[in-house]
Amino acid sequence: MKIPTLRTIDIYIIKKFLGTFFYAIALIISIAIVFDVSENLDEFISKDAPLSAIIFDYYLNFVPFFVNLFSALFTFIAVIYFTSKMAYNSEIIAILSSGVSYRRLMRPYMVGAFVIALFSYVLGNYIIPPANKKRVDFRNTYIDSNRNYLEKNIHRQLSPGTYIYMQSYNTSNDVGYKFTIERFEEGELASKLEADYIKWDREEKKWVIHNYFIRDLNGYDESITTGTKIDTTLNMVPEDYRVVKNIVETMTLPKLNQEIKNMKLRGVNTIEFEIEKHKRASAPFAAFILTLIGASLASRKVKGGIGLHLGFGLLLAFSYILFMQISTVFAVSGLLAPVIAAWIPNLLFGGLAAYLYKWASR
Repeated sequence: MKIPTLRTIDIYIIKKFLGTFFYAIALIISIAIVFDVSENLDEFISKDAPLSAIIFDYYLNFVPFFVNLFSALFTFIAVIYFTSKMAYNSEIIAILSSGVSYRRLMRPYMVGAFVIALFSYVLGNYIIPPANKKRVDFRNTYIDSNRNYLEKNIHRQLSPGTYIYMQSYNTSNDVGYKFTIERFEEGELASKLEADYIKWDREEKKWVIHNYFIRDLNGYDESITTGTKIDTTLNMVPEDYRVVKNIVETMTLPKLNQEIKNMKLRGVNTIEFEIEKHKRASAPFAAFILTLIGASLASRKVKGGIGLHLGFGLLLAFSYILFMQISTVFAVSGLLAPVIAAWIPNLLFGGLAAYLYKWASR
């Protein structure tokens, strides 16, 4: 099969596409850094954050994270902007009048989108996560260090046949509230303990259960034990419940897959991790969809000029981002499977892209 070659016009469009994209990204990242510095300056000063750590651990890793985060949006803006300029300089008309079909015109656009999509996928899954570890560690040390997190509705399997539940766990004092532990033998409940709370003794390195109620079952026989305090050894430690904010952002794709597998074995809720996994797979495809929408809209001259193209284009781009956030909320609440929530925006806007392409090619 003959591989299509890039002609001069293809290289011209690709250069305009990628050049505008990286220029727009550089501009918005510069603005984002200025706002972030102004927002966190007090924290940097009060926590005595070293200048080298601020620059190399935080902002050096801040840039690639936000480049990848905004890549879909600025792919769209770049396509709208440079295609509108070409249309109003009559370059699009000249290209089509020379015998080039609209489908052929889209080839360099798709090549540019492929470069951005590949760039986004590799960065998002393999390069940015290790860099994010330094950025997240910096935030947890110097910005979010005084914030305590409360994990809720915790279900764990400590060992085969042994399950625990806590209504909530406070990381500041290592206390789990409304604690329950159940032990099963041959599929039947053998013992159940309920307590007001369980606390980690930091000196003795063991758990202390407070205000407990134990039911031991042996066939039809049942014995009940109550008390105010009892020491116990459990196959868990406080670190299992300490929430490290944004930890999912620090995991490469293989590590993320392994973590999801391990969490499922422990009976832990994996929704957040699965959403991240599927978003990393679906996000690069947005480059193709938004490129096609942007090129279809901006390749025609309309009254209002570039401003109208940019305005309508930004409305569609933010609608896409809003819809993506809404579908994520549905996934978190359990109303949608993570894979469906991640791909629905692409499917719907892919249909819109196909319609606009047919409209523009006529």
